[in-house]
Amino acid sequence: MNKKQTTLCNKLRWRCRRGTRELDVLLNRYFENHYGRAADEEQKAFAEILEWSDPQLYVLLCASPSQVEQETSNPHLARIVRLIHARS
Repeated sequence: MNKKQTTLCNKLRWRCRRGTRELDVLLNRYFENHYGRAADEEQKAFAEILEWSDPQLYVLLCASPSQVEQETSNPHLARIVRLIHARS
């Protein structure tokens, strides 16, 4: 990993820290277990959702992956939610 990638990962790791412990755990778990192996588009989708407010994230992560698939045209977002739900 080059310096630019390391800096980006550090910023994303910091942005996974939210206002609630529940969101911290869910977002950090995805980041640690899946982000590094994710496709570029999925990594971009994850970075984008980190810009959302905590209430928006909470609603997203409480939704079922099938609900997310129905409500968004972004398949990467649905995959992120599916992986978070899988708790792996």
